[in-house]
Amino acid sequence: MGHPRLTATVALPSVRGILKADAPLAPLVWFKAGGAAQWLFEPKDADDLSDFLAQLDPDMPVMALGLGSNLIVRDGGVPGVVVRLGKPFAKVEALDATTLVCGGGASGILVSSTARDAGIAGLEFLRSIPGTVGGFVRMNGGAYGRETADILVECEVVLRSGEQVTLLNDDLRYSYRHSNMTDGAVVVSATFRGHPGEPAAIQAEMDRIAAAREESQPLRSKTGGSTFKNPEGHKAWALVDEAGCRGLQMGGAQVSEKHTNFLLNTGDATSSDIEALGEEVRRRVQAKSGVELEWEIQRVGMFADQDFTGVAQ
Repeated sequence: MGHPRLTATVALPSVRGILKADAPLAPLVWFKAGGAAQWLFEPKDADDLSDFLAQLDPDMPVMALGLGSNLIVRDGGVPGVVVRLGKPFAKVEALDATTLVCGGGASGILVSSTARDAGIAGLEFLRSIPGTVGGFVRMNGGAYGRETADILVECEVVLRSGEQVTLLNDDLRYSYRHSNMTDGAVVVSATFRGHPGEPAAIQAEMDRIAAAREESQPLRSKTGGSTFKNPEGHKAWALVDEAGCRGLQMGGAQVSEKHTNFLLNTGDATSSDIEALGEEVRRRVQAKSGVELEWEIQRVGMFADQDFTGVAQ
């Protein structure tokens, strides 16, 4: 049975891709927790997405979903339409000796390995970010001293209105883990630029990054990546550790013993457990060091006791 409040009563525009009502999102996100999408749309191509959004009721919320690696979907589900870019958006091609055109649904591993094969260096860091190009572009994803702002030339975006636009790097006004991408906009492709390099040297750098990540992060767990942004002059993990939160548990959620800026679903955690644990960590860090941690993980949707107006029942 689907969620009782996620029944589809609204007529939606016709599509060429796949449109499902009351679609469970927990299997699609790394935490393996949370509610359903009122609608889940996997467009066939950019025009399919564009036509759909142009005809969709302007009041209907729209959210893009990548690999779900940096996301808490709340237990009450996500109202409106969740857009997931599947195989048609997962291609990566070398444009010339230093640039790649990447679909919005392509993974960081695919981008970095395609760059390696084409002898393009400077994109190795994407190997270590569990996400898709669309998410990197929106969040200015980064790791190991590099970020999307360093490599993005331009991106193709379908706005909430259905309009297709090209945005240049400067248009996104990048800052740490942030861009000014508007709500409901979906990144369908991006052009990244590196510099010429030897495939063997590029592979060696990718191996170094992968090994460092394996050693320091709980990769074989149900997690959501880095939980909190690093505050100016601090490392989030160190503040969490100093506040005595290593291994702290709430319900089925736990602060990782291996890397304290990671939260884990140890088995049967609800999204409420995970978010409440994050808020308790923020409270303890504030009390211990006076620093207010900001969430890096996105939290979307409604709590279990809310209906689609956002009001508690």
